[in-house]
Amino acid sequence: MIRLRPMRARDAGESHRTATNLELFFDLCFVVAVSFAGSQLHHALSEGHLAQGVLGYLTTFFAIWWAWMNHTWFASAYDNDDWLFRLTTLVQMSGVLVLAAGVPRAFQDHDFRVVYAGYLIMRLAMAAHWLRAACGDPAGRPTAVRYAVGICLAQAGWIPLLVVPGEWYLAAFAFGVVLELSVPVWAERGSPTAWHPHHIAERYGSFTIIMMGENVLAATVAFQGEARGGGLRPELIVLALGALVIAFAMWWLYFDPPTADILDSTRRAILWGYGHYAVFAAVGAFSAGVEVAIDFESGTAHLSGTGAALAVSVPVAVFLFMVWLLHVRPHRYGAADSAAFLGAAVLVLLSALTPTPVPLLAVVLVALVIVTGVTRREARRPASGALG
Repeated sequence: MIRLRPMRARDAGESHRTATNLELFFDLCFVVAVSFAGSQLHHALSEGHLAQGVLGYLTTFFAIWWAWMNHTWFASAYDNDDWLFRLTTLVQMSGVLVLAAGVPRAFQDHDFRVVYAGYLIMRLAMAAHWLRAACGDPAGRPTAVRYAVGICLAQAGWIPLLVVPGEWYLAAFAFGVVLELSVPVWAERGSPTAWHPHHIAERYGSFTIIMMGENVLAATVAFQGEARGGGLRPELIVLALGALVIAFAMWWLYFDPPTADILDSTRRAILWGYGHYAVFAAVGAFSAGVEVAIDFESGTAHLSGTGAALAVSVPVAVFLFMVWLLHVRPHRYGAADSAAFLGAAVLVLLSALTPTPVPLLAVVLVALVIVTGVTRREARRPASGALG
């Protein structure tokens, strides 16, 4: 514990590589920030502030997701679990809590100063990780130095967000996003880091599960509100059960295809990792959408029934499309499987136009689970016969 170990690249083929207790603790701190962003999205949508809610959610969620993703990939390659690595990671965790505290102000007033302060803490700790890797791993030194330099330059690129007029904040934010996304592409050229495919798949899966816990919580809110009122209204019971079934089906659809097998190159892994911004954001937005639907049923939402239904259906449709694109399509299960996924995404959106959107949406997802289970069993059958 007290000995300082050299930070050398880990073996990308290491067997039985799993997430550490520190990594799971790390995820929980980030989910606090995600919960803050989802809460702000819920209130903005319920009050009818669609543009403010969506833009605020997507911008603040990017900062949360990007900091999480950077540490996750670094730890997959260089986690030596000594006291300095743990301490530096704990500093990052404190930074995300500062960021979380600034989410409401960024959401409502486009004031990113507190968010920037938390992000600065996280990113400086991340740069320290990379500089330590540069000292301990001569073979990976050029890549590690490029990461450290790129992180610092990208952090400086966010400064305009703090000083530009309010109407320019989206342009300043887009500039910062482009800088951040360019860093791994530039740094990984020539000598990629030794990330572990199974470890990365598990880390993304673990974060997805923790975020889906927010979905279950949103379904529970409906029951809690009714129980507090002394009765159980049928509309909210149906809504809660439907949301719970949807959350279960989303879990099933995400984890059914094996993931590590498709992470067979750095280029594909980077695209897969970047695409999870939409997956994670959709899972978080679904929780907010369920709470908007509860507000509508309770008569406290300032939006139409279709608007409340879209708050649920749009995140689920985005989730289905991205899971198909990132997890299903690379496995080539066949045209029927892809058609089922894409058709379900369309039906999910159309469900918002019906009188009972959430129960119908739940039926569509359960049907998708059944259909894809059948199509994948059929797709595997010839291979099994050939082996026999």
